[in-house]
Amino acid sequence: MTTPRPSRQRRKLVIGGLAAALLAGAGATGPAMAQEPLKIGFIGTLSGPAGALGQDQYDAFMLAIKQKGGKLGGVPVTVIREDDQLKPDQGVQAATKLIKSDHVPIITGVTFSNVMMAIHKPITDAKVFLIGSNAGPAPIAGKSCSPFFFSTSWDNDQLHEAGGQLTSDLGYKNVYVMAPNYQAGRDAVSGFKRDYTGKIIDEVYTQVNQPDYSAEIAQLQAAKPDAVYVFYPGGMGVNFVKQYRQAGLLGKLPLISVSTIDGSTLPALKSLAIGAITSAPYAPNLDNPQNQQFVQAFVAAYKRQPSMYAAQSYDAANLIDSAVAKVKGNVSDADALRAAFKAADFKSVRGAFKFASNQFPDAGFFRVDVVKGADGAELKAVSPIRIQKRANFAAACPLK
Repeated sequence: MTTPRPSRQRRKLVIGGLAAALLAGAGATGPAMAQEPLKIGFIGTLSGPAGALGQDQYDAFMLAIKQKGGKLGGVPVTVIREDDQLKPDQGVQAATKLIKSDHVPIITGVTFSNVMMAIHKPITDAKVFLIGSNAGPAPIAGKSCSPFFFSTSWDNDQLHEAGGQLTSDLGYKNVYVMAPNYQAGRDAVSGFKRDYTGKIIDEVYTQVNQPDYSAEIAQLQAAKPDAVYVFYPGGMGVNFVKQYRQAGLLGKLPLISVSTIDGSTLPALKSLAIGAITSAPYAPNLDNPQNQQFVQAFVAAYKRQPSMYAAQSYDAANLIDSAVAKVKGNVSDADALRAAFKAADFKSVRGAFKFASNQFPDAGFFRVDVVKGADGAELKAVSPIRIQKRANFAAACPLK
C-alpha cells in the first residue's frame, strides 16, 4: 500500500513548525548556556587551631560575590569549598577532586605554605588558574613560578623582610627569633635576616600547632635579648602570646610579630595583646574608599573586624571579577584570561596594587600596633615600612 504524499500546504506547515521549534529551542538554550554558573574551587584550612584563617579567607571571598549579586565578571558563580585540614596530602586530594570531578577552571584560597607547595604544581600543570590569597612560599615566586599562578598576598620572604626592616627601624640590636618548622617558618627567618641589621641571638624552630611554649619562653628569657620576633599564625599565635603575657614579658620584653597577632587571633587575645607591635600588609584602618566599604560590609555580615587573610581573599575575588569581565566570561581562552589577570584592573583594599613579573603583587607593608579598642583591643596601622633589601625572586622566574 502506498502512503499518500502530504499536500504542498501541509508540507509548508510541517517545515515551518519544525523551524519554529528549532528557533524556540535555540532561544531557550542560548541564554541558559550564557548563564551557566562559573565553577570556582576554594581550598583553605577551615578546621583545627588554624581554621579561623581559612574561614576569614572564605567569608571575605563570599562577601565579594554577594556584593556583586552572586556573580563575578557578570557571570553567576558556584563556589566549591574544600578543607585541606592543614595537611598537604588532603590538599592534593581536594585539588584533584576540583580538577577532575568538578572541572573548575579557577581555584583560589590556600592558607598554609606546606599545602601550597603540595598543590601548586598539580593545579598549574593541569592549566587551571590558581589565585592564591595567602600562602606564598619562596620557590613559587622564583624558579618554580607558573603562568597559571597569581597571588594577591606576598611571597613569604617579602612579608618578613618588612618585619626585619621594622625591627631595625625600632633600634633593637639583639633579637631572639622564633617560628614553626615548616616552609613558611623557614622563609620567615630567611626574610627577616635579609633586612634586620642587628644580631640574632638565636633562631628557634618549633613544631607546627605546638600548644605549649613554656620551655622556649624560659630559654628566650635566659638569652636576655632586646626584643623577640615571632611568626606564629592562627592558634599557635594565640597560645604563644597568652603564655608570653602569663610569663610577665609582654610590655616588658618587646614583642614584634608577623601573622601572629592579627584580625584572626585578636578576638581570642583581646587586651592580652595590647602593646605588641606587628608588621603587616593590611590593617582595618587603612584610609582608602575600597577598604572603608569593605570593613563596613565585613563587620555588618560577620560581626568581627576583617583580618589580612580576609582582605587578601576579598582582593582575590575582585581580581577574578575584573578578569572574567575582560574576557566576557570566556574562561576557556587561557592566554586572554592570563592577560586579564595580569592587568590587575581592580581596586585593592591595600591601596596601590600591581603585579611584578612573577605575578606576585608589588604592594606595601605597614607598622601595625595593638592598641586599646572598643572590644578590648584593635589593630591600628601607624606608618608604612620602607623595605631596604628585597629578594629578587622574579629574576629567577622565566615569566614575561
